Amino acid sequence: MATASLANSDLGRFGDEVKDMSLFPLWERTSGLKPGSNCVPAHWSYAEVRPQLIRACSLITKKEAERRVLCLENPSLRGTTFICDSLFAGLQIIMPGEIAASHRHTPSALRFIIEGEGAYTAVAGEKLPMTAGDFVVTPSWAWHDHGNLGAAPVVWLDGLDTPFAKLFGASFREEYPEDRQPLDRPEGESTAVYGMNLIPDEYHSDGRSSPVLIYPYERTRAAFDSMARAGKPHPAHGHKLRYANPATGKHPFPTMAVSMQRLPAGFAGKPYRCTGSAVFAVHRGEGTARIGDKEFKIRPHDVFVATPWLPYSFAADSELELFSYSDRAGQEALGYWREQVD
Repeated sequence: MATASLANSDLGRFGDEVKDMSLFPLWERTSGLKPGSNCVPAHWSYAEVRPQLIRACSLITKKEAERRVLCLENPSLRGTTFICDSLFAGLQIIMPGEIAASHRHTPSALRFIIEGEGAYTAVAGEKLPMTAGDFVVTPSWAWHDHGNLGAAPVVWLDGLDTPFAKLFGASFREEYPEDRQPLDRPEGESTAVYGMNLIPDEYHSDGRSSPVLIYPYERTRAAFDSMARAGKPHPAHGHKLRYANPATGKHPFPTMAVSMQRLPAGFAGKPYRCTGSAVFAVHRGEGTARIGDKEFKIRPHDVFVATPWLPYSFAADSELELFSYSDRAGQEALGYWREQVD
């Protein structure tokens, strides 16, 4: 007993001494390797958030704010602006006649148009008119600016892989010398040259950013209509499509996978879980999202986040369409990706 006590005392002193040298004994760790994260599932009601976006427009100008965005910050990550450990999400509003000045940054970005008509994004010299349900690609280090030529506010969901860039110490940013970049490519060039691919979600891959800069919702809707005629929905996902880089067949970003799914009215999905974090935006319809032990009623334009390895499932009160993006592409590239239907 005395020998054991002496050994433990010596070991304790050893631990204290090496910690002063910025060393840590692995045998003292309090938790081992296990899936999941400290992030919690969270839900933002668009009916509650939208008035705050409108209010912000009266309190700060577009020029003062540069980008008038309300970050959707995970309750477990206060002060980070991140919706989960690996992704950023924010709702951006642009009023009639406004311009969001051109800049570029190393994080890749996507836009999913929530509401409004008449807005555009200019990316890498091409002007991209946007309507509700469209998905816009902004590759890493591409110049981009926004404008609203319409008569009403336009709102979209911004999704970025900013946490990846920060993890690697590679968060670079640069302002363009003028508000607008020169437009040296005709409208629709990227889609016309490369086409647009939407392929079944079961196809796994990774890849560089897509050369297609906009994926119009009208084509997504047509693909869903075709799928609905062709077969039964997946027991967990319903009818689900993955946006693909047409040049490679891979994901539209090296780090982020992007999808849209349609759940028929009355659909009750089986629980599903994966190692990825996923941000969902309701395009249309109503239903329920169950994530772990939390349940959210979801309505048009609501946003919610599912966190790693927590089972989640969906139930559709009416035909329900969900846009989503996740860190799946980065996980697949690194060999971390796991999934299962319970």
